[in-house]
Amino acid sequence: MTTYLIKKITSLKNAASHCFTRTNLSPETAITSAGPGHPDRIHPIEYLLLERRRPARLPGSNSGANSGSSSGSESGSNGGNGSGNGVQKVSVPKEYPQTLAIPLTRRPLFPGFYKSLYIKDPQVIAAVQSLLDRRQPYVSIFLTKDEKYEPDTFSDTNEVYPVGVFAQITSVYNAGPDDKALTVVVYPHRRVTLDSLLSLPETAAAPAEKPKIDAEVSGVAAASSGRVFESVDAEIIQADSKEGLAEAPRETTHLGDHIVSVVNITNQVDSEYNPEDPTIKATIAEILNVLKEISLLNPLLRDQILTFSIQTGGNAFQDAGKLADFAAAVSSGEPAELQSVLESTNIQERLQKSLYVLKKELANAKLQQEIAKSVDQKITRKQQEYFLMEQLKGIKKELGMESDGKDKLVSKFKDRAAKLLMPEPVKKVFEEEINKLQNLEPSASEFNVTRNYLDWLTQIPWGTHSKENFDIKHAMEVLDQDHYGLKDVKDRILEFIAVGKLRGTVEGKIICMVGPPGVGKTSVGKSIARALGREFFRFSVGGLTDVAEIKGHRRTYVGAMPGKVIQALKKVQTENPLIMIDEIDKLGRGHQGDPASALLELLDPEQNNSFLDHYMDVPLDLSKVLFVCTANSLDTIPGPLLDRMEVITLSGYVAEEKVAIAMKYLGPTARESSGLKPEQVDLEEEAIELLIRSYCRESGVRNLKKHIDKVYRKAAFRVVSRGQEAEEKLNAENAKVEGGETVAVETMVAMEQLKITKDNLKDYVGSPKYTSDRMYDVTPPGVIMGLAWTSMGGTSLYIESVLGSVISDDSKPSFHRTGQLGDVMKESSSIAYTFSKAFMARQFPENKFFDKASVHLHVPEGATPKDGPSAGTTMTTSLLSLALNTPALADVAMTGELTLTGKVLKIGGVKEKTIAAKRSGVSNIIFPASNRADWDELPAYIKEGLTPHFVGWYEEVFKVVFPALEMKK
Repeated sequence: MTTYLIKKITSLKNAASHCFTRTNLSPETAITSAGPGHPDRIHPIEYLLLERRRPARLPGSNSGANSGSSSGSESGSNGGNGSGNGVQKVSVPKEYPQTLAIPLTRRPLFPGFYKSLYIKDPQVIAAVQSLLDRRQPYVSIFLTKDEKYEPDTFSDTNEVYPVGVFAQITSVYNAGPDDKALTVVVYPHRRVTLDSLLSLPETAAAPAEKPKIDAEVSGVAAASSGRVFESVDAEIIQADSKEGLAEAPRETTHLGDHIVSVVNITNQVDSEYNPEDPTIKATIAEILNVLKEISLLNPLLRDQILTFSIQTGGNAFQDAGKLADFAAAVSSGEPAELQSVLESTNIQERLQKSLYVLKKELANAKLQQEIAKSVDQKITRKQQEYFLMEQLKGIKKELGMESDGKDKLVSKFKDRAAKLLMPEPVKKVFEEEINKLQNLEPSASEFNVTRNYLDWLTQIPWGTHSKENFDIKHAMEVLDQDHYGLKDVKDRILEFIAVGKLRGTVEGKIICMVGPPGVGKTSVGKSIARALGREFFRFSVGGLTDVAEIKGHRRTYVGAMPGKVIQALKKVQTENPLIMIDEIDKLGRGHQGDPASALLELLDPEQNNSFLDHYMDVPLDLSKVLFVCTANSLDTIPGPLLDRMEVITLSGYVAEEKVAIAMKYLGPTARESSGLKPEQVDLEEEAIELLIRSYCRESGVRNLKKHIDKVYRKAAFRVVSRGQEAEEKLNAENAKVEGGETVAVETMVAMEQLKITKDNLKDYVGSPKYTSDRMYDVTPPGVIMGLAWTSMGGTSLYIESVLGSVISDDSKPSFHRTGQLGDVMKESSSIAYTFSKAFMARQFPENKFFDKASVHLHVPEGATPKDGPSAGTTMTTSLLSLALNTPALADVAMTGELTLTGKVLKIGGVKEKTIAAKRSGVSNIIFPASNRADWDELPAYIKEGLTPHFVGWYEEVFKVVFPALEMKK
């Protein structure tokens, strides 16, 4: 067996030597790693190629002859020292105090294990050539502390570890782009300690010398390729002294010609140890056991152990120091751990450290094996399942137990289509697509596209309608059950249903409900669907920028889908649902198109009877669908789209309505959702009135609902806390009765009812948000209350005017306005200023205020944007109050657009502004005369307590606001 292995190794050496010489391969390619991710490990092939057994390499041996024959021609042709065999033997000096030093990264070298170095620095390459030419192929190699260190020299001893190896250069090869780098194969002989670093030359070679260095670098491969320097033991030197072998000279002054690292070193000698020491024996045995386990898991390491044993004649495992070095060399430990092994001169300590890194290697090998086994099991299982399923399909097909998947799909689609009343154009398209599907292979890309299309086409409810209910009484019950108040809205809806009853259908109507948030627009839409007996589907278009959401994607796109309307029909499975389109006033516009324009076809009764979706590409009748849209404002809805809709306005609720809604709807719902019973908690009506007045002044009831939920949550916490306290008290009194838990629960229920009044409301919802109904209880001169409309409902709007500076003879008139006003409101302020000056000149000519005054007009709150023309009368009254230094009537609010001649024009939002005036506690309200009809339509409970004044010219406003002042006739 041993003879066979030696012959096998010799043949591999010869083949590799021939490969190196003839193909000019660099050891970076030929010397591979022993494990994944660790390119510095020694590969078995590297041993076979480079680690020559010394007895076999004596002059005249077969191996030496073979190597010489394979490389001698190359060396001879390159003029390498005039040697014809290419193998040059030099003795290894026992002392070599000064050497060229080469830094090494990532992991240290260990004596007895080859390593290839890649050198790029021209100066270091030239120094290596100089050493080879002088037959002094010796360097010292030290591990760098920085793993990312790149230079081939070092200028400070702190950059490397103090212990390295003394190594012999055995081979050099071309490498790198244009062969300007060098791969050097070295064989470490012993450990050395770095004593000192000689100073590098301060300047590089002179320009005249640079070509010489470049020439040397470019000629290194030619002079050195294939040259092999072999170490010869002292015994061999003595035996062959007659043949002329002598120790190589040790002169290193020639290295001073190059900018390289030259160091002084001393040999590091291992401490004496007792091979029979039980600890050492046990450690060696454990290392051998671990190596055996790793070799079973890693075949590559098994080859390394075999090669190492053959190279050392089977005695290496009896040498504790070599065994420790071998264990560290084949491990993938951290650089600091391996360096610690290298620095250990105590054999027992070295063995312990090597065993530690070897154990880590064993753990990694086991983990790799587990991962590989798990992956293999999964792959094998999936392959088995696939083969078995294919066999099962074939068996079922042969027995006629199962038809082909494509035939099942075609049959399914035909069965669906048979149950639908498809129009003729749709039937034609269906037949074409089903024929196409039958002729396509399931693996074809178009097969899935056609299948998905037929799936959508057969899921639209062609010819399916839900029965409509036009019973007016039923509709009134539903609307009253779901909503309080909103009499005008309910009347419009009932009128709409009555017309549908006479016509037999409500198709052709597009309703748009406009109002502040929280007034019940969406819930009114649900009530309409429930009253008519229609299916309900809602989707929001707020912020929508893609037309494909409305009209679908083209079928050519991956993941294409129909638009929202087709999806709605698929979900409700009826052709006449009620589809609610929320937030239609907040449509976006992007590079995918204009959704508002796409809605024109959808919401046009004259066009949507043949609506064409991009995905479906067949005409679809949507005339039977009742579309209900919601919006907070009509200003942002495009005109053509608004023209197609019938607008129903939902104004905000007054305090009385909000109280009734809270008592009848919001309160019971919140109490039930909190798990409370009426006998446990009582929310008094006065508390709700205070909640509305001081916390929730919005037009809608959404914020009121949140506060009521909060009240009941806190009440639930108090009820549970009191119950637990009562239960603990019973336990403390040792009131043990049968069914004690039931008694405790009954005690909790039977406790005194928790009452929430206006006095303790603050404990549940915190401090009031609104502490006063008005910003000014008594308005000073220059301050007037106006009324404004917002998307949140009506609100009071104060106008403030002050004198900017003291009037003097040198004063110049000026007008300044603030309050984040829009363009229209800025124009209104300019008109008010001009009209005020004309009014004062006409009615109070002796008052020269505007001739010298610097006036500043402000509209609080400054952070809120404001716009619109309806504050004209308010601004004019504010300026006149300042000019006349007379405060206006305290309990009056006004609104109206003013022209330059003093004409008061019609405004909008009468109901919202009236509600805001009533909420602010005023008793007199000034409207334009053109809005008298809007006032008459308001419910009586809204107008209660308010005195309207309808004016056509500003003089009438002046008489109401300043009753004590007389104007000239």
